[in-house]
Amino acid sequence: MAKPAVVLIGADKGGVGKTTVARTLLDYFTANQVRVRAFDTEVPRGTLKRFHPEMTEIVDINLVPDQMKIFDTLQEGDASVTLIDVRAGLMSPTLKALRDIGFIDAAKKGQLTFAVFHILGPSIASLDEIAETAAYLGDAKYFMVKNFINNTHFFEWDEATHSSYFKRIKDAVEITIPKLSEMATEQVELASVPFVTFIANKKRSGEAANNSFVLRGYVRHWLGNIWAEYDRIGVTEIVRPKELAGEPVGRPRPVMRIAEAAS
Repeated sequence: MAKPAVVLIGADKGGVGKTTVARTLLDYFTANQVRVRAFDTEVPRGTLKRFHPEMTEIVDINLVPDQMKIFDTLQEGDASVTLIDVRAGLMSPTLKALRDIGFIDAAKKGQLTFAVFHILGPSIASLDEIAETAAYLGDAKYFMVKNFINNTHFFEWDEATHSSYFKRIKDAVEITIPKLSEMATEQVELASVPFVTFIANKKRSGEAANNSFVLRGYVRHWLGNIWAEYDRIGVTEIVRPKELAGEPVGRPRPVMRIAEAAS
């Protein structure tokens, strides 16, 4: 059995599109036949669970019993990847708890794979978050995600300031999430389905929907660009060995396959 992988998605600042990134990753893993389960820490009403109810459980990451529910079961069941969508403001406390329970050390020893997707805001405060996060990460795969959900302009200061923060974590990788049009975003929200289901023009039940052809096209193009970023950084290669993959890791995928993933 492959060693378990934990993908943590978080930010200490709210409103940076954290759950949107989590949703694109769940679609990506599913399309690549990576078995995944998810935990939504937005108690009591989780946003991630609304879009992926079958694979998502709501937990309070501050409570020891819920921490046990996540980390004591990493090697149970069929899922090889555990995705945790961390509520705004809990990024640093969650990483501290992982350090305290020995999770970070276990990752250092190669007993499990740990990857962090840190969703950054546009201000200098987000760069300060990087400094805090670095203290807990150990050898985790660290991805700094610029999410342009609000036509945000990132890091508008001198290059020396930018570099002084970004070089604090060895082998950190930057990812860019492009902006999706407001109308397309709104329609997917109203449909309350995964992005690939919306693209495939289906309801959660599997019945045909009546989604706009134009808006489905925008979502398909947007999601294709994001998946190309995940291919570029080798997400599937990180969370499972190459020999277990169904196809070569990082191979460019035709955008039309996104809709096929929902069938």
